[in-house]
Amino acid sequence: MGELGGLYAIWYREIKVFLRETSRLVGAIVQPLMWLIILGTGLGSVVEVGAVGAGTNYQQFIFPGVLAMTILFGSLFFGMYIIFDKRVDFLKEVLVAPLSRTTIFFGKVLGGSTDGIIEIIVLMILGELFFGIHFTVFSVVVTLLVIMLLMTSIISLGLTIGSIMTSPEGFGLVTGFLIFPLFLLSGALFPVKNLPSWLFGFVAVNPVSYAVDALRSTILGIPSGFSLLIDFGVLILFAIVMVSIGTYAFKKMKF
Repeated sequence: MGELGGLYAIWYREIKVFLRETSRLVGAIVQPLMWLIILGTGLGSVVEVGAVGAGTNYQQFIFPGVLAMTILFGSLFFGMYIIFDKRVDFLKEVLVAPLSRTTIFFGKVLGGSTDGIIEIIVLMILGELFFGIHFTVFSVVVTLLVIMLLMTSIISLGLTIGSIMTSPEGFGLVTGFLIFPLFLLSGALFPVKNLPSWLFGFVAVNPVSYAVDALRSTILGIPSGFSLLIDFGVLILFAIVMVSIGTYAFKKMKF
């Protein structure tokens, strides 16, 4: 089996596992819908529409942030499957094949990215149908590009942690420590332009902030806190760094 064939086999295996576990797709859709319906309606009743963007209600304002949240939570926890694969010796069986660990890593990343894209497309359709979100061809293309960059970065981060950790409990503690600051300090739930300087500093060093900013300006047309060029520059750099760290961690991973 060549490297390309091995890459396809690992990707296909991840897709088959995802399609068999319908609870993963249901959970990935229900959780963001709860944020939109409960939080969006609750805070939307007290947040002035003009504070989040002319012609935009609070549910619509947090929709791009909820898309980023879905990727953040789902992609980071994708790394836990590495721990399970190590426990059932699946990775040892894969390593018997003449495949590099880099190929195995990218197969995992592609598989997790495909899973995430399916979830995001479903949420985009629901946003169009029920939440007053209107997509154009341009906004769909840019949204998917942003999502792919963020997903690649966060999956790589999750796989890096999974390659180091030996127990699901330890993985959960580490990811729990990371996931909430990344989400809460991304501007997903509030405008960032009027933040105090000390808090804006935390938002500015958070790479997820640039994904939320790009999604919000593209989907809703709300003036961004950063420019779209800066958003993509940061996301591309973040993806390159995380993929590099992830491939190195995979090469050093012990069973």
